[in-house]
Amino acid sequence: MSMINIQPPKADVTITQRKQEITGDEAVIKPLYGFIDLHEIPRDKGGIIQFFNHSGELLFVGKARKLRQRVKKHFEDSVSPLKNHREEVYRITISIVEDPMERDIYETYLINTEKAKYNVDKVFYQEQ
Repeated sequence: MSMINIQPPKADVTITQRKQEITGDEAVIKPLYGFIDLHEIPRDKGGIIQFFNHSGELLFVGKARKLRQRVKKHFEDSVSPLKNHREEVYRITISIVEDPMERDIYETYLINTEKAKYNVDKVFYQEQ
């Protein structure tokens, strides 16, 4: 029996929660749960989103056709699996993957190999 070898895509964008420094008359960006670099996430690209805590533990994996919009939704939406855990999110990585089938494969692969804490759909491993 041969195994399928899946190489998860590399992170194209990583943003980290940080305190905003206000200096002089600078325009203030309203942080979303401490994230002020959401503009670095592509607006019209599809891909994989991974949310991590301070310890580097993978909290949640998601996919999107429009990445920035989906990341924001996870912080604002009342149905997001992250809704009760938003304060835990410290780092977000984005991997651009335009092909919808590839996004599905990578999402399922990452959920199961990295045991994403708050993903409940697409989980195939059993907790021991």
